Amino acid sequence: MSSALGTLEQEEKCRRDLRASKLIVVKIGASSLSDESGSLDIKKIKSLCDEIIAVKNKGVDVILVSSGAIKAGRALMRDQNKNGSMPSLQALAAIGQVVLMEAYRDTMAEKGHKVAQILLTWDDFKNKRRLRNLMNTINTLLSLGVLPIINENDTIAVDEIKFGDNDTLSALVAKYMQADLLVILSDVDGLYSGDPNDPSSKLISCVMNVTPDIERLVQSSHSGFGGMATKLKAAKIVMSAGIPMVIANSSTDKVLEKILLGDKIGTLFIAGGGGM
Repeated sequence: MSSALGTLEQEEKCRRDLRASKLIVVKIGASSLSDESGSLDIKKIKSLCDEIIAVKNKGVDVILVSSGAIKAGRALMRDQNKNGSMPSLQALAAIGQVVLMEAYRDTMAEKGHKVAQILLTWDDFKNKRRLRNLMNTINTLLSLGVLPIINENDTIAVDEIKFGDNDTLSALVAKYMQADLLVILSDVDGLYSGDPNDPSSKLISCVMNVTPDIERLVQSSHSGFGGMATKLKAAKIVMSAGIPMVIANSSTDKVLEKILLGDKIGTLFIAGGGGM
């Protein structure tokens, strides 16, 4: 395990280097955007948008990868659609994506900012021409000061072209856009040495390599499509591409600003490590 964890000096240097970030990818999970009933929590969305605007005002470009469409669709339809089949989930995603984007658009518009929607599947990264068009579009949006908001295109995605989670999607976006940092905002403070609900578990502040020992820490089941295992998969992708990653709690006040100031927030995955 010790070979997987960074030293204090390595962590401090990497966190200091985050201050120079000019382009970051931020991924936020559905649980961090919804209330106890499963409906979109506008206060949480406003808080996230305020964070993003504060970072943008400091000269940092942001690409947002946001989950939440299926949850939003399910909350809107309530008792009308309880079928858990793939077509049913895809229909809920189509319904909820509109609700999700309206919430982002209206919230950002109140602050004088614009947003754009981009829906992707795995095929968009495998096809060189489509990938090039995607990168050109995102770069143009950023040059216009528009916030790109990315989600998986659940409505048309099937097993062969699904990511299955937005952690992997956000890592690929960070990799191909050559971002300086990937931040994954969740409902936990980071990677723990055991079950986060167990008082004896300790927060791991820095990871140098995603080793089998690290992966064994997250083998317990987790609700939702993602979970910590998919976050480690994302870490492998970006670390191998020379990009650091931070997992942090979305409820932490000014979490993005603090991360970019080099504060000791969440779990830092140091660039260059990847898997072993």
